[in-house]
Amino acid sequence: MKIHEYQAKDVFAKFGIPVPPGKIAFTPDEVEDVARELEGKVVVKAQVHVGGRGKAGGIKLADDPKDARAKAEQIIGMDIKGLTVEKVLVTKAIDIRDEYYLGITLDRDARMLVLILSAAGGIDIEEVARETPEKIAKVHIDPLIGIQDYQITQAIFGSGVDTTKSREIRSIVRKLYNCYLEIDGSLAEINPLVVTTDGEVIALDAKINIDDNALFRQPDLEKLMEVGADMDAIEAEARHKGIAYVHLSDGNVGVMGNGAGLVMTTMDVVSRAGGKPNNFLDIGGAATAEVVEDAFHLILLDPNVNGIFLNVFGGIVRCDVVAEGMIKAYQKLPRKVPVVLRMTGTNENIARKMLEDTPLVYESTTEAGAAKIVEMLGGQS
Repeated sequence: MKIHEYQAKDVFAKFGIPVPPGKIAFTPDEVEDVARELEGKVVVKAQVHVGGRGKAGGIKLADDPKDARAKAEQIIGMDIKGLTVEKVLVTKAIDIRDEYYLGITLDRDARMLVLILSAAGGIDIEEVARETPEKIAKVHIDPLIGIQDYQITQAIFGSGVDTTKSREIRSIVRKLYNCYLEIDGSLAEINPLVVTTDGEVIALDAKINIDDNALFRQPDLEKLMEVGADMDAIEAEARHKGIAYVHLSDGNVGVMGNGAGLVMTTMDVVSRAGGKPNNFLDIGGAATAEVVEDAFHLILLDPNVNGIFLNVFGGIVRCDVVAEGMIKAYQKLPRKVPVVLRMTGTNENIARKMLEDTPLVYESTTEAGAAKIVEMLGGQS
């Protein structure tokens, strides 16, 4: 899950990381008022979940409140990489001497966190890594030990930053590391981390991504999730209902099963049969009839879905419970589509009898079920 820059700065401030004063605003009038409060030059920054805002014209310097209003009129409502700017952060302008990059993220290959520090800040770190990799210092952090002072020293002296500011940078690194751990982050980034002309070290920008799997431990941060930015409307509804759902594409076959491995395998088999899966939906190992019914409705929220293939192994969840949910759901659906079920395991025979004389089609194998739903939808898509 991503949060906006202004939200990330609020989080940083709670951990003692210095950030420039600023406020969020939704209209040019509000921007003018905030600029007047801050006094002097301000920066008006588009708040959208995408990089490259500056290059797209979404970050502008304003000399006074009237100028800030004019800049806001240009930014609010503009399109940046497909996202409409609905709000801006108005922050006090800072006289910059040096710009650095500082970030902590997860290195999945190394199975460790990695501290990244570079003297080449203010631009995409990927660009720096590609063109001048020698300007980047990377230090892996053992999760059982945590970050050590010598590692921070190694990053500072290996990155090309001003070592006379090592005390301030060291302090911010530690605070950023603590922040990353406390919020269950997948990324905590400051780009740029600046040294001002007065010698202060400040986080001029802020970016935080949070591990979706840990959101149950971060209720305050979860409230910041935005439909359309972090997930689409169907995924948001699925999260609200506690159903594991991923909206994949404009595919025409809804896929449902119990167990992540089984669902992924089913998607592969549907693809091999010539269909195009629309989603991943796992009803879990102990799904009730109500959960199955909710899942059915979720899949059909996408109008591109013209058919559904349900693949169930009746171990913990009983096949008759799933069949009951499917029959109830189908009766209530405002839009009827072909449905194929493959069920094996506990109470399989009962489920097959329940499906007799219903529009729901039973198949005995995954391959046969996938082939059947593709056939019912007119062949390969």
